[in-house]
Amino acid sequence: MSTTKTDAQHGLGEHSHGAPVVPQASRGERFTSYDVEAFEVPGGREEDWRFTPTKRLKGLHDGSATATGNLKIDVTGDAGVETVGREDARLGQGGIPADRVAAQAWSSFTEATVVTVPKETKPEGPITVTVNGPGAGEVTYGHLQVRAEQFAEAVVVIDYRGSGVIGDNVEFVVGDGAQLKVVSIHDWADDATQVSSEHANLGRDSVFRHFAVTLGGDLVRVNTTVNYADKGGDAELLGLYFADAGQHLEHRMLVDHSVSNCRSNVLYKGALQGDSAHTVWIGDVLIQAAAEATDTYELNRNLVLTEGARADSVPNLEIETGEIEGAGHASATGRFDDEQLFYLQSRGIPEDQARRLVVRGFFGELLQKIDVPEVRERLEAEIEEELAVVGV
Repeated sequence: MSTTKTDAQHGLGEHSHGAPVVPQASRGERFTSYDVEAFEVPGGREEDWRFTPTKRLKGLHDGSATATGNLKIDVTGDAGVETVGREDARLGQGGIPADRVAAQAWSSFTEATVVTVPKETKPEGPITVTVNGPGAGEVTYGHLQVRAEQFAEAVVVIDYRGSGVIGDNVEFVVGDGAQLKVVSIHDWADDATQVSSEHANLGRDSVFRHFAVTLGGDLVRVNTTVNYADKGGDAELLGLYFADAGQHLEHRMLVDHSVSNCRSNVLYKGALQGDSAHTVWIGDVLIQAAAEATDTYELNRNLVLTEGARADSVPNLEIETGEIEGAGHASATGRFDDEQLFYLQSRGIPEDQARRLVVRGFFGELLQKIDVPEVRERLEAEIEEELAVVGV
């Protein structure tokens, strides 16, 4: 067995409160399995779980959450839709579970939904996948796979709504030369809990654009992993989240550059307001030894609007070859820019309106990247509603 780096070698040997963190190997050698019992029950000290309040996971992590309901999935748009069992050979092509909750969801779902865009086709409008939770107090596990076959082009909107406790896996399989754009909106009811693992597999010269939006829910944790099956893959991961009092919104991602001549770009922005609002962003980018000519960058920015809110942001970049085009990462968390507020107020704009303009500008760069006008307008309206909660 090869010798691997530990978190201590990456500067992560101590928890922010001084408690030791369980060492973790290189992200390229992380353990994956479909077997739930192959993973230990998270205790909260592991690197992958140290920011997550495990007591609020409602038993998704320890096997005590037994399914009592089902997800209702509706698909509209020009795509093939199938309901299949776990024996379907296509399932798992996006990726394999890398934590206990993902493995639990894999072993617990009763049927999977497969959405396919046939090769060399381009639907005129977006394909919308509406996922409704099982209901308050109910538990469910789900599996969704979105496939863009060779040279296909499509925009897919995944809209999560309703309530319940949900553990699920989502696969994106992007064929050679295909272009898949996904907008994933987590707009749950206030009491919902979701732990979701997203797995993307990119074919040769394929393009994958993923935009994650997280606004609702009591606790929402989303793990997104991108793997490259061949050369020329291009991935862009964008994200927007807005946490209110008591909410825990967590985004984790791994971009695993394992082949040469691939690109990735990550940009996530979040805002927080209210007591105990908590956001977590973990960005892991791995450039393996074989991944020469890689070009990658990741950036996370957080805007803290009130006292009592907390944003954790950890970018990680692991490079195993020097033959790359470029690699970098950055993270910034702060409050309102006083100079911006002063500038706006000096031109007669009241302070409350000035603050709103600053937040709109903060998110505007991302919102303009959404190609579906009705989705963009809906999100702009929901952000305005968020700002009205505390009168920002």
